[in-house]
Amino acid sequence: MSIYKRILSILEKWRFIPEKIIYIQEALGRIEARQMNLYNGDNLQKTEFKVYSQWGEDGIIQYILSRIPIKHKIFVEFGVENYTESNTRFLLKNNNWSGLVLDGNKSNVDYIKNDTSVYWAHNLKAENIFITIHNINKILLQNSIPEDLGLLSIDIDGNDYWIWDTIEVVKPRIIISEYNSLFGHTSKVSVPYSNDFVRSVAHYSNIYYGASIAALEFLAHKKGYSLIGCNMAGNNAFFVRNDLSNNFKILSAKEAYKPAQFRESKYSDGNLSYLNSKEQLNLISDLDLIDVESMTQIKVKDLIF
Repeated sequence: MSIYKRILSILEKWRFIPEKIIYIQEALGRIEARQMNLYNGDNLQKTEFKVYSQWGEDGIIQYILSRIPIKHKIFVEFGVENYTESNTRFLLKNNNWSGLVLDGNKSNVDYIKNDTSVYWAHNLKAENIFITIHNINKILLQNSIPEDLGLLSIDIDGNDYWIWDTIEVVKPRIIISEYNSLFGHTSKVSVPYSNDFVRSVAHYSNIYYGASIAALEFLAHKKGYSLIGCNMAGNNAFFVRNDLSNNFKILSAKEAYKPAQFRESKYSDGNLSYLNSKEQLNLISDLDLIDVESMTQIKVKDLIF
């Protein structure tokens, strides 16, 4: 056999390696899920594992599902980028749910539609839409999302609070929402709503976005949800509809809060910075926030800790 043919033979064998790795990854996730189902405690962090989620959300979702019934095994996730790392991909592939994913970047949605491992092999729909308070309910209705939706994941790096507040046509059983841990666990604040809010444009630091966990807890109470915890990384809060919350320990924002265990800040030249939380807050101290309880405007430097 010529060297050329030998190389082709080796490459042909290697071609299947990435696919095999994915099978192993998913198999390990299923093993983790079975072990997690034996856990009888209330600490969400102890149920964490990662298959496709950015942090430990895959495990937390499986844990919650083991404790509540789901009528419609359908999810909606906002802000998925190219969907290779998301809160619902393992739910799609492991639990055979169907879903709708939305992202404001067309190239991300094109990537998803060309990913046959999810878009052809599963019942997934992806749409390129920049979500606002003016279109979100229409989007959900046009896509025939049931009112009793299984899970909603909100991570749009900006208007998260205002979008959840606006949603009226669905009442998901589980809601995951990103929070900005820099804003602490006491003040009920969010960045002001803007139709065209883009985190990287709003401030060069990349840390001026979203809402505090206290703001999300406040909104959850208004909409009939209970806060049951956060992930260990300190960026996602988990809520369960009140009629399904009996099997969970309900937490206050202070009890659930986890400070972020990762860095996101940048300098004005775009280089990464390695600042602590106090130094990061100083970067955005003069920027505006809305106290969502009183609907008054304050500055970041006015936050109560």
